Amino acid sequence: MPSFEDSALYMENDICLVGLNHRTAGVDVRERFALAGHCDAEHWALPCTGGIRESLILSTCNRVELLAAGTGDVADRMLHCWARARQARVSDIEPYIYVHKSLAAVRHIFSVASSLDSMVLGEPQILGQLKAAYRKAAACRTTGVILNRLLHKSFSVAKRVRTETAVASNAVSISYAAVELAKRIFGDMRSHKALLVGAGEMAELAATHLLQNGIDEILVTNRTYARGRELADQFGGRAVPFENLTDTLAVVDIIITSTGSPEPVIRARDVRTTLRTRKNSPMFFIDIAVPRDVDPDVNSLDNVYLYDIDDLKEVVEENIAGRRDEAARAHRIVDEEVAAFAGWLATLDVQPTLVALIDRGERLARDEVSRTLKRLGSQDEALREALETMANALVRKLNHAPITFLKNGCSGQENKEARINAIRRVFNLDSDT
Repeated sequence: MPSFEDSALYMENDICLVGLNHRTAGVDVRERFALAGHCDAEHWALPCTGGIRESLILSTCNRVELLAAGTGDVADRMLHCWARARQARVSDIEPYIYVHKSLAAVRHIFSVASSLDSMVLGEPQILGQLKAAYRKAAACRTTGVILNRLLHKSFSVAKRVRTETAVASNAVSISYAAVELAKRIFGDMRSHKALLVGAGEMAELAATHLLQNGIDEILVTNRTYARGRELADQFGGRAVPFENLTDTLAVVDIIITSTGSPEPVIRARDVRTTLRTRKNSPMFFIDIAVPRDVDPDVNSLDNVYLYDIDDLKEVVEENIAGRRDEAARAHRIVDEEVAAFAGWLATLDVQPTLVALIDRGERLARDEVSRTLKRLGSQDEALREALETMANALVRKLNHAPITFLKNGCSGQENKEARINAIRRVFNLDSDT
């Protein structure tokens, strides 16, 4: 049975989100403070201590966000945990971050899930990334009543946005933008070969767009060869062992990288050697990974074009103008859902008292029916059912007034706490429990 202390715990909890993204920080900053390697039970960067009761970490190529529910100055605690995980100082992170609290945090996470806060408006990858982040948090047992509800609701909001608006129609993915950029450099793609480094969702989308643009051949390399071969077979390409990556650079013109490596997998010295083999034939690198897969020094080499994920913004902007009206409709849906979630939060601390009140009434009804039957000396089952029906109906009618009294107290925190205290004292709920 929930106690008054449980109720007080929920009243003190607040939701807080601290993060940085493609708008507030360049790719060099995002990779420096990425937390992709701090999302398992052994390395979890946001432990549920020091006021943090629930936590989740979302770390992608375009954003790093920490979400928590807790008491006290949760934002400050989150920043210190983040800095410690990256062996940095809080002052190193602070110039790039945004902080959202309470319903602002709810609105932000709904917008992120619905791809309204992405570099590419309507892109589908972020929802999958958020679901993966939630699975990791759940596996680490860092989510509870509040974040569980918030994340599940964010998924349903995203579904509603995609169903009721056209914001995701013809969505321009990062991979699409990467291939569009390659077309600007090389023009006709039919005489060129492409190498995909990494075999995840980004690589799969890139392969789709490359084929649509008539690329001559697709090669795929991945640390797990079987996965690389699977992707290559899917698109009629050829898999290459990861240890042959440097040699393979000599036979391709377009290289798109999207691995999860914490350090570059393609070095400037290797590309310099490759250029001699290719007799300085142009090479085009698109690095859509964070941390970056390609050493930035590669850009200093002649006849080499290196673009990272931030360089794709121009291509993306050209293709989203037509979806802005749909985005406005999507934001209205988010606002509606935030209001609904606010209603749930407002009753969260009332819920244990409601449960205790109802349970008390049902228990008294059962006891009185049992005593009445004993006095009557009756074993008639029909009589028992009739008495139970009458007693339960009476309890519901008697509980209606205090339940209404409790729910109507949700407009202000002080008023709400006063009403909860009054009901628990009048009905002796704490003594009963």
